[in-house]
Amino acid sequence: MLLLDVATTSSDVSGTSSRLTKVAHIADLLRRAAPDAALVAVIVSWLSGELRQRQIGVGWAALRSRPPAAPHASLTVGGVDATFAEIGAVSGKGAQARRAALLNALFAAATDTEQAFLLRLLGG
Repeated sequence: MLLLDVATTSSDVSGTSSRLTKVAHIADLLRRAAPDAALVAVIVSWLSGELRQRQIGVGWAALRSRPPAAPHASLTVGGVDATFAEIGAVSGKGAQARRAALLNALFAAATDTEQAFLLRLLGG
C-alpha cells in the first residue's frame, strides 16, 4: 500500500467533522490493508499519531528544511516504516548526519501530501 493512501485518508478524516464519514474513510483504508496484519498495525499507529518505533531521534530541528516534493507517489507504508526503524537504530559517531540523510531521502521521495502527513506524524 502506498503512503499516499494513508496520507490522503488522514487528510480526509481531518477535513470532515462528520463522525460517520471519518469512520467510513478509516474503514475503507483498513479494509484495503486487511490481508496484511502487520501493515494494518502500522497504519493504525500512524493514524493515532504514533510511530511503531515510538522514538526515532528526530525532532523539529531536523524537519525544518526539506527537499522539494516528488512529483509522483512511490513510497510504500512498509518502506517508510522500515526507514523509521533504520533512523531509530542509528547511533554513535555521525548519528545525527546519518539520520538527517535518511530523513532527507525519505522526504525527497514524498509528494506534497505525503510530506505534510510525515511532518504531522514526526512533529507530534
